Parts: sequence; C-alpha cells; structure tokens
Amino acid sequence: MNAIISASELAGDLAGGNPPVLLDVRWQLSTAKAAGAPAFDGRAEYAAGHLPGAVFVDLDRELAAPPGREGRHPLPDLAEFGAAMRRAGVSSDRPVVVYDGGQGWAAARAWWLLRWTGHPDVRVLDGGLRAWEGPLSTETPVPEPGDFEPVAGTAGLLDADGAAALARSGVLFDARAGERYRGEVEPIDRIGGHIPGAVSAPTTENVAADGRFLPAEELRARFEALGAAGGTEVGVYCGSGVSAAHEVLALAVAGIPAALYVGSWSQWSSDPERPVAVGPDPR
Repeated sequence: MNAIISASELAGDLAGGNPPVLLDVRWQLSTAKAAGAPAFDGRAEYAAGHLPGAVFVDLDRELAAPPGREGRHPLPDLAEFGAAMRRAGVSSDRPVVVYDGGQGWAAARAWWLLRWTGHPDVRVLDGGLRAWEGPLSTETPVPEPGDFEPVAGTAGLLDADGAAALARSGVLFDARAGERYRGEVEPIDRIGGHIPGAVSAPTTENVAADGRFLPAEELRARFEALGAAGGTEVGVYCGSGVSAAHEVLALAVAGIPAALYVGSWSQWSSDPERPVAVGPDPR
C-alpha cells in the first residue's frame, strides 16, 4: 500500500462505498511568538475551510505530550492519543487520510503515529490542502466514535542511545535545514550542530515546489546516494520529531523502511553529556 494519496485518488475514494476518515492536522513550526507576532493557529485555519467531513487534530495536544526532558514533541500518552483518534472517528477497519496545509510535516507525524500504533491503512494527501481542487466546508462534523485502540510498535522507534548507535552501525539522517545541521544557526535549541555520525538530508529536498513528493525512483536514488543502500538500517531525526516523520514518509514512498528518533535534537542537545558535531562532516 502506498503511503501517500493524490487529490484525485482521494476524491474517488470519498465517493466510494468505504470512504476514508479525514484528519486535518494543520500546524507550523513557528518562532513568531519570540518575535512578538501571533503564532500560527491551525484550528482557526481549519474553521475557515477544510475538506468536507474532516476532523481537526491538534498536533501539540493530541499527537505529542507536553515539552520536557524527552524533547519538544515527545510521544503522546497512548491512552490519550487513542481517545483523540476515536473521537475523530478512527476505526481499525476503515482507511484514514491525513492532510495539512501543504508542508506535509504535521500530516506525516499523524501518519507515523497511527502506523506505529497499529493502524493498517493510513495515507497522507500528497501536497496537502493546496492540492485539493474540490469544495471546502466550514461545518464542524461530529463523527461517529471510532474503535481504534493504539498499541505501541516493537520497531520503528529510536531513543537517544539507539540513534547514537545507528549513526555508527547504519545511517542516521538529519532532516533539518543544512545550516542547523552544520551548527551555523540554531533558532530554537540550546546549541547547534548534529549527532556525531549523522548525515545531512534536509526533508525539504524530498518534495517539488508544489509540496508534492518527488517520484519514488528519484527519492530512492537520493537516499541511496546518502548511504541508505543494500539493506542498511536507517533512522531519522530533526528538531523535535515532526519534520523527521516527513522524511520517514519520503523513505516509505521510496520503499526504504526507517525508524524515527522522536526526541530528536531538542532532546539530544538538552543533555550536556551528549556529544555534538559541527560543520559539514558527519563526525
């Protein structure tokens, strides 16, 4: 099953006999608050217009636990996550399609969480809301409660020690912008740089100008050139486990399984005992 779905395919599925549950996860990483500007309000964007029948999901409150020692977007409490998904109408026997405003990061976080906790059929709308050509709605649906019960996966998740080990034994991709990887700038976390051994692979380079993913063969060629070839074990991290989920999704499109370090740089860099590398060289 493909991990993404086009807008035209989605329109066809919505007209079919078992239409997918739609989750709207509009969110943006923003430093606007520090500059005195209002932060991005995904719920307000949703209220102004969304795919008909879509339910809003709050990334910060429903797809992550509060910030702390585990990072800025730690794994959510599974009981609370499950309750939020059931309120949104998610059931194990019904497909789910997740979208955001077009960047794809937040939708990928929801996709990863649902897949990691056992949902068998989740896809991300390729290109997000910008790709949708159908009508939008301002009505807030009240879906029939779902029955999805999340169960933590036994694979696909890295902690800090696992990420450090994978950077030595396999390939660990850093999905942040190159300047953050190199430690030239760090607008959010305590210190700049990267996990020693990690390879810079900005997730922004996995998509075209319209926000849609590059063709699978191009993605596979990119990741293989960066070291993800020949059955090599792959992991990904970013700032707080959101844009890295988008890179895990891109890897899935390319047919390459990858694990996610959810704590990412926000957790790693907060521990002064963890080593930090700077510059373009992985080590």
